Amino acid sequence: MLHSALINVMVKAARRAGRSLKRDLGEIEHLQVSLKGPANFVSLADKRAEEMLYDDLTKARPGYGFIGEEGGAREGADKSHTWIVDPLDGTTNFLHGIPQFAISIALQREGTLIAGVIYNPANEELYIAERGKGAFLNDQRIRVAGRRRLDECVIACSLPHIGRGDHELSREEMTAIQTKVAGLRRFGAASLDLAFVAAGRLDGYWERNLQSWDIAAGQIVVREAGGIVSGIAGDDDPLKTGNVICGNEFVHAELVKILKPLEK
Repeated sequence: MLHSALINVMVKAARRAGRSLKRDLGEIEHLQVSLKGPANFVSLADKRAEEMLYDDLTKARPGYGFIGEEGGAREGADKSHTWIVDPLDGTTNFLHGIPQFAISIALQREGTLIAGVIYNPANEELYIAERGKGAFLNDQRIRVAGRRRLDECVIACSLPHIGRGDHELSREEMTAIQTKVAGLRRFGAASLDLAFVAAGRLDGYWERNLQSWDIAAGQIVVREAGGIVSGIAGDDDPLKTGNVICGNEFVHAELVKILKPLEK
């Protein structure tokens, strides 16, 4: 399948960094039994992947700004374009050798997301989307699921852990939703949760307290797959609020209806 020059640049960068992460994943099981443990190793893997992405993307598009999880914001001469990158979304999964993690790359032009790539090197799944051109998984067109009954839907969510998130609010949200749906899932990588909604594997997804690099690429992939993405209020920008709800038109509206009143 022929892609635009922009998508080719993003895919090439993701695949190169992905090879590095895949090699590092192979070391994790050896590090699990060491006295030092794998945490420092994973931190290095994360930073190395980001530097590879930064090098490749800035070489291909000199002057573009760059926002990464590890290195923060790096301004470029071109103020209208910004890469938004998570070199390793699903770090805890990676740390435990669970193959549910991804590289997430988005490009924003004058505040609008115009392209996104999400790549899981563990299983070679590559999601791509470009504004107005649809969304694809390994070159096959994808669409959000069409279910219109919550009791038939599988919904992904977060499970706040030690030191992070509002545990009480999370319990309230799950209590409000779990009696209305066919299943709840927690996979541990926001970009892939969004990608799974785009591919119709999940019917919907919500999570709070995310960063722009967690959701930027997934946001355009879902939208180009025919889905709706917003913050908890239903008409706000997840990149600004850090909260996200997505699904087809029906599922999105139903989740907003349930979750919005719970906001404190």
